[in-house]
Amino acid sequence: MPTRNVIIGGGPAGMYAIEEIRRADPAAQITLVSDEPAYARMALPYYLAGEVPEEQVFTGGPDFYQRLGVDARLGRQARQLDTAARTVALDDGATLPYDNLLLATGSRAQRLPVPGADLPGVITLWALADARQAIQALPPGAEVCLIGAGFIGFIVLNAIYKRGNRQRVVEIEDQILPRMLDRESAQMVQQWLAGKGIEVRTGEGVTAIEARDGRKAIRFASGGQVLADLVILATGVQPNIDLAREAGIECQQGILVDNHCRTSAPGVYAAGDCAQGPELITGRREVHAIQPTAVDHGRVAGANMGGQDVAYVGSLAMNILDVCGLHCVSYGQWASDGREEQRIVNATLPNTRKIVWDGTRIVGAIVVAPPDDSTMLNDVGMLKGFIQSQAELGAWKRYIEENPADLRRAYIGAGIPARLIPYRTTGSPSASRSFRYQNAEPVTQRTEWHRLLIESRPEMPEGPPPAAAG
Repeated sequence: MPTRNVIIGGGPAGMYAIEEIRRADPAAQITLVSDEPAYARMALPYYLAGEVPEEQVFTGGPDFYQRLGVDARLGRQARQLDTAARTVALDDGATLPYDNLLLATGSRAQRLPVPGADLPGVITLWALADARQAIQALPPGAEVCLIGAGFIGFIVLNAIYKRGNRQRVVEIEDQILPRMLDRESAQMVQQWLAGKGIEVRTGEGVTAIEARDGRKAIRFASGGQVLADLVILATGVQPNIDLAREAGIECQQGILVDNHCRTSAPGVYAAGDCAQGPELITGRREVHAIQPTAVDHGRVAGANMGGQDVAYVGSLAMNILDVCGLHCVSYGQWASDGREEQRIVNATLPNTRKIVWDGTRIVGAIVVAPPDDSTMLNDVGMLKGFIQSQAELGAWKRYIEENPADLRRAYIGAGIPARLIPYRTTGSPSASRSFRYQNAEPVTQRTEWHRLLIESRPEMPEGPPPAAAG
């Protein structure tokens, strides 16, 4: 009898799990339960900015489900989970038996607990319906007040900046991006925003939102107010764990999973924003509500549901953000927490880099700079590689300390590519997703920049390089 697999949630974790199950077990039964169509939440800001059509945010469709043999129960919700009977009850009265169940229930936006937070024109921009509403509410000249200056808030900020709408930002913490950047880097970003005409108020609480003459008045704890046509709340997210908790599955901040994405209930897996799984550097179980972790979790869970034995090395905290043309990147344990750190600063560009060391291992990093000095270089990729490899760099540490702008020589000399190339999330080569917008095949544009990257070779300094560790 084919193995019965039920997946609750059509986000990236659920969709990648579907493809891994089908790859591992061609005969498996797969049922998807999702209250929304499958789409990429991280694509909504590009839709809001007008850079992609709405159709391009979707990550699944009828042809995709038919091709992979998926029974898609869209517009449905799971109401109750019986782990002893191995059944899921849906809101339409249906009961689905399972051999394997994946909880990919994601997270939900937190509402600001103040009067007026539920008024029309006050949205979270968390769902596709929110993006549609925002587009309608933002004609040229409309003003926005963005409450919350975290990672999600700044993705929204960048989309609104591209639309050309004026905006203000309010953050209760005493700095912007408090869970992504340290204070020095955050100050650099805030100065950049001031130069773009974006007012930022940190250390400021909101006490109420009021309707006034077709607009919204946002009242502050310190006194005073501002007016806006649209208020966007970006005050954090909360994992959707109620279904698991009510079924007696072990939960803390998220649904606790091991390195196979298994929960405490037999045959039940969890992945993505709702899962609290092993972290790469410390091994502690943490919630990383980011797309790369959701993809990895989904692939690992799906492979195991398909009958393989795949262990996950652990997720890495990472954020990459475009702030109105200034690129911000943070990896791993960037906050230092008493560890040795190395920083270089050029305030005029602006450009700052911070590397956090644990002995001779790089365990965290921050880069804030224009694209040509950050993401258009491969330095941010190499910093991530140093951290993911967990390599002891030995004498190469001293080289990086003396030559912080030349990571490439240390990266090659310490053998980081050799450590990373054999690594595969599921033990097999990754495959291109079988769903594409309008079934279009990817096209690689060979530009002058591509030729320069491929054909260039670093010039090695004179003299023997430091001995690589390992």
